Amino acid sequence: MTVNMLEVRNVSHWFGTHKVLNNVNITMPAGQIAALVGPSGCGKSTLLRAILGTHPPRKGEILANGRPILRPSRDIGIVYQHYSLYDFLTARQNVAFGLMLDQTNLPQRFIAPWTWWPLRRKHLKQADELLEKVGLAAAAKRYPSEMSGGMRQRVAIAQALIMKPRVLLLDEPFGALDEATREELQLMLLQLYEENTQAMARNEVPRYTILIVTHELNEAIYVSDRVLGLSQYHTDGVNGATILYDEKAPVFRPGDPRDFAQFEQQKDDIRCRVFDPDTNKQHQELVKVADHIAPK
Repeated sequence: MTVNMLEVRNVSHWFGTHKVLNNVNITMPAGQIAALVGPSGCGKSTLLRAILGTHPPRKGEILANGRPILRPSRDIGIVYQHYSLYDFLTARQNVAFGLMLDQTNLPQRFIAPWTWWPLRRKHLKQADELLEKVGLAAAAKRYPSEMSGGMRQRVAIAQALIMKPRVLLLDEPFGALDEATREELQLMLLQLYEENTQAMARNEVPRYTILIVTHELNEAIYVSDRVLGLSQYHTDGVNGATILYDEKAPVFRPGDPRDFAQFEQQKDDIRCRVFDPDTNKQHQELVKVADHIAPK
C-alpha cells in the first residue's frame, strides 16, 4: 500500500500584486527523494516555506502524512545551505539539541535532574547513531570550529533527521561546498535511498522522504528518483510559476559510476521545458503525474 507523505494541492501564492506560485500540485509517496529545479525567482523558496509551514499559501493546501500543514511542526524538517550550529556545542550535542527542546523544559532540567539525565543519555545515544549514519562518528566530540564545511553540513542533516520528520526539505544544502565534499554528501543521499529500498522490500514504510532544491541539474538527476521543474515560463506565467516538468530520474546505488554524460538528454529536456523563456508551454500537456505515485 502506497502512503502519500507529502501532498501539495492547488497551491497558489502572491505578495500584493506579485503572483509567485500558480496552482502547484505535487504528490510524494513515502520513500521518494525528489529534486526541485527552476529558474531564479520562480518561487522555489516560497514553495519550501509554504511546505515548512512558516508561510502558508494564499490558496490551496499542503498535507504531510494526511495532516494539513498550517504552521511549523515536527512533520516537516529543513536543512538550509547556510547551516546554523551552536558554536559552544559539540557535534553530538548539536544533534541532540532538538530532542532536548522537544521533550523537556528548563524547569524540568534544573528541578528534576533525576529524570533529565537518563533522558539526556538517551538523546546523546541517538545523536551518536545518526552521526555514524552520516559518517561522522569520529567527530562526535568536535566543535563546529574544528570541522570542515562538509562536516558541519552533515551535522545539520543529522540535526534534522533526529526529529524524525515525515518530510525533509533540503534547500540547496551543498551549494557552498567544494566539489569533492559535495560528492560525499550526494553519496550520503544515495545511501538513505538505499535504506528506503530495503525497507520497502520488507513491506515497511520507508523512513526518508526528501525534497531537495538544487540549481545543479547533474545533482538533481543523480541524487533523486524524480525531477520536478518549477517555472514561470508558461502560457499563464503572469499568474506565477507552476510545475512544467515531472519525470523519473535514473536510480543510482552507492558505488555506481558517476557517468553524467548519460544525463545529457534529460538535461536538455529540462532546459527546454523549464528554463527557456522563449518556448511557449501549456503545462497541462507537459506534466505527467500518474507515473510518480510510488518511488522506483
